[in-house]
Amino acid sequence: MKYEMIHTCIRVMNLKKSELFYQQAFGFEIVRRLDFPDQKFTLSYLRNPGGTFELELTWNHDRTEPYEMGSGYSHLAVGVKDLVQSHKQHEAMGLRPKPLKGLAGGEPKFYFISDPDGYLVEVVKA
Repeated sequence: MKYEMIHTCIRVMNLKKSELFYQQAFGFEIVRRLDFPDQKFTLSYLRNPGGTFELELTWNHDRTEPYEMGSGYSHLAVGVKDLVQSHKQHEAMGLRPKPLKGLAGGEPKFYFISDPDGYLVEVVKA
């Protein structure tokens, strides 16, 4: 039996701010938005152009307290060919990426950046 990754969901406090972050930082596009006003939540699906895997942002309208991130270092990951230029771009955007890192002290292969809700995104050299 074959399974395909479809989407991952994160819960956000400010839908517009989160959508803008993923659009500006990674070039994601909103492919659809489903609004459920009676149930007080909205789902926004984003993906990179030409991609199929989606990031689902869930906004619960009446949520007032930030979500707990936990201690498991969970994160999303995106790939980019020019890791150093990407890091410089995110710095110039004021997104405060973490330093470039390599495994076991090797050459830089990745860095992390936080979205508006504190979710980590790993940017990996593709």
